[in-house]
Amino acid sequence: MLTVNAPAAEPARKNLSDPESNRIAAETTHMFREAADASNAVRHQYEANHARALQLGERLRTLAPRAVVTCARGSSDHAATFAKYLIETRTGVLTASAAPSVSSVYGVQQDLRDCLFLTISQSGRSPDLVAAARAAKTAGATVVALVNNDGTPLADAADFVLPLCAGTEQSVAATKSYIASLAAIVHLVAAWSSDNLLLDALVAAPDALARAWQLDWSEAMPLMRSTSHLYVIGRGVGLGIAQEAALKCKETCRLHAEAFSAAEVRHGPQALLQPGFPALLLTQNDETRADLEALATELLARDVKVLIAGNAVPGAIALPTVETHPVIQPLLLAQSFYRLANAVSIARGCDPDRPPHLRKVTETR
Repeated sequence: MLTVNAPAAEPARKNLSDPESNRIAAETTHMFREAADASNAVRHQYEANHARALQLGERLRTLAPRAVVTCARGSSDHAATFAKYLIETRTGVLTASAAPSVSSVYGVQQDLRDCLFLTISQSGRSPDLVAAARAAKTAGATVVALVNNDGTPLADAADFVLPLCAGTEQSVAATKSYIASLAAIVHLVAAWSSDNLLLDALVAAPDALARAWQLDWSEAMPLMRSTSHLYVIGRGVGLGIAQEAALKCKETCRLHAEAFSAAEVRHGPQALLQPGFPALLLTQNDETRADLEALATELLARDVKVLIAGNAVPGAIALPTVETHPVIQPLLLAQSFYRLANAVSIARGCDPDRPPHLRKVTETR
């Protein structure tokens, strides 16, 4: 287990203006400790869920769903973006995101016969997700829930549950539960598609996550500390991680950040990318990597400050990464980013554990 030797959190937080105190405080936040534990959560999850995942994979091969509908909010919805790309590229089954308000607010019954309804939630208690899952089951879908605990309303509404096994998170900002969601999605899809190479990569993921946590992304700190705006750009299975990174910038660092795919950013949003408006590019070693490299080169030619992880582009600030299976790489990028976000939050005078106006369980309807 990765351990951190640090003093109690509260005294360190009282002197955030001093750089040395910032360093100590960063290592004593709940966000830091919980993100550091992601490798252990993924290891425990695989051991606890493997038999279940294989059983679910067999069931899905028999079911042969005509479509997959994902349903989630916040960080879990970013995990659903990852699921969309992974399911469509590995199984060829059309995957789309549900709008929970269709059932929870408008009360509309949809035709979900022979569909897989995949709902993802750390708490398993958000009323709109529970309502959507119940409505999906009534509409004929097979409902699979990825939740942290079996004994929740969302788990009770599902036909099949894959527990995240992330343990308790005290920080409002989800970290290890998000990475655990990605790991559970990988497990589900690998079992469904009988992809033994991907299963082997998932077995190795905890050690890779531990290495990713130790990587030094401090070269990004001066830019992240001083900027007011940021684009976070990914593509394919990496897009959901870009979405998650942008959310964490907003909620823990009070930094306005927006996520785009490398393709979508060229359809207008790049007009804002100019000196003083930086971009963070997150890449994995698959078919999308060349496009992200080309985008980085284009932005650098316009004097945009570019941070890039997973690739080396002359003129950009390169952030180190751990090489592994391209489907596992996004998990490692999220892990390294969480450590950076925690430090940036403290450096900007924020408390990453207590974002303003937010609670751990958001009860949307």
